[in-house]
Amino acid sequence: MTKTARTMKRTGALLAAAAVAALAFPAPAHAAAVACGGGVSTQNIGARGCISAERWKDGQIFWREITAHALLTNSRSHASWVEYEAYLHVQGDGDDWMKMGSGRSIVQRRSTVGPIAVATNTRICGPVKITIRIHVRPAGGAWSNWSSAATSQCQT
Repeated sequence: MTKTARTMKRTGALLAAAAVAALAFPAPAHAAAVACGGGVSTQNIGARGCISAERWKDGQIFWREITAHALLTNSRSHASWVEYEAYLHVQGDGDDWMKMGSGRSIVQRRSTVGPIAVATNTRICGPVKITIRIHVRPAGGAWSNWSSAATSQCQT
C-alpha cells in the first residue's frame, strides 16, 4: 500500500469516527450539553445517569428545562430489555425525590445505547442545585444502585 493510500485510509477512518461521535448525542443546536455522572451496574447491565438543562425566557421570567437521560451498556452475550427510572431532587426542598419518568429499551449484546431522554421537568430559574438519579434493571432482574448527575439552575 502506498503512502498516499495509507494517508487517505487514515483520514477516512478519522472522518468516520468524527461522524459517529457527532451522532452520539443528537440534540437541537440550542440545547445544552449532556453531562453524565458515575456508572452503576447489575447483572452485566450498566448505566450512567445524565442531565441536561436548557434556559429560556417567558416574558420577564427565566425558566430551566431539565432533562434526565440514561446511558445504557450491555456486556452480556445476548441482547437484553432494560428498564430504567429517573428521579429528581431540588436542593432545599427536603430529602424528597420526585419520580420524573421511566422507560424500557432493548440494548444489543456488548453495546451501549444513549443517552436516552427519560423525562423532562420545567422549573423557574433559581440558585439551587438540581440532581437527577437513574437506576436500571434487566427485564425480570434486580435494580442497580443509583447513578447521579447534577446541575445548578441558570448557571451561565
